[in-house]
Amino acid sequence: MSFELKILGSNSATPAYGRHHTAQLLRVKSHNFLIDCGEGTQIQLSRYKCKALRINHIFISHLHGDHYLGLMGLIFTMHLLQRKDDLFIYGQKGLQEIITTQLKYSDTSLNYKIHFHELQNDCSELLFEDKLLTVHSFPLNHRIACCGFLFKEKPKPIRLNKEKLPENISLTQIGDLKKGLDILDDEGNVLYKNSDITLPPRKSRTYAYCSDTKYDESILPYISNADLLYHEATFLEEKAIWAEKTFHSTTTQAATIAKMAGVKHLLIGHYSARYKDLSPFLNEAKSVFENTSLATEGESTHVPE
Repeated sequence: MSFELKILGSNSATPAYGRHHTAQLLRVKSHNFLIDCGEGTQIQLSRYKCKALRINHIFISHLHGDHYLGLMGLIFTMHLLQRKDDLFIYGQKGLQEIITTQLKYSDTSLNYKIHFHELQNDCSELLFEDKLLTVHSFPLNHRIACCGFLFKEKPKPIRLNKEKLPENISLTQIGDLKKGLDILDDEGNVLYKNSDITLPPRKSRTYAYCSDTKYDESILPYISNADLLYHEATFLEEKAIWAEKTFHSTTTQAATIAKMAGVKHLLIGHYSARYKDLSPFLNEAKSVFENTSLATEGESTHVPE
């Protein structure tokens, strides 16, 4: 089953050097989750051949423009494309008012319904759940209310070992095997031990998204052992004082969080427009946490099972 993160935008407040405002698309099987929606997101979706109408859930971390100003354009485009499916938007207090006001004064009645969910900022909260995965929010330490998001697959079922599966096994017995039960005869004796004819479940995967935040170890319980972590790294370490003042993080701070959390892979992004060359970002982060990559627009990260 696919678990793929595509970077649509990687820069911070000002687009620069071909880099755009923050936006990411997470694909988990049939789900297409949009995470933040900076200016130009719909153009980036088109550029990288991502179908906007397949997006049903949009998560907006906070109300700084580089994280949500592309949302209105995307909403209108979905309308013009004759979208019919409901759209679910999770964001900070005020986002619903911003959107409904623009719809009101443009005299627009959408072809589809938008469901708004206002984020809590003092605790983790379950936002979405189905049979495949859950999505939780968690608080971040930024200048305004801001949340991160944790996408986590549910435990997967035991797999049948087709090479060892007995002939003429019934559907009921297959169901029992998937539940972890042994196959019994009519007298209750074990015919086949479950462990002898099954394989372990495939790995459940986790993606943690840490939008704008200063260095804050309080997020560690939420992101612990994630397979993939995105953590903003707006500045190189030489600007640590400025990062503190603006409630952002540096390269080494992001890498330190990744190392302390025991994650497997770190992506850094949200680069300040003052930097054209990003190689120092990667070098600084890798000096603390080796398995670090740059968030690069158009590139995808696949998380294996």
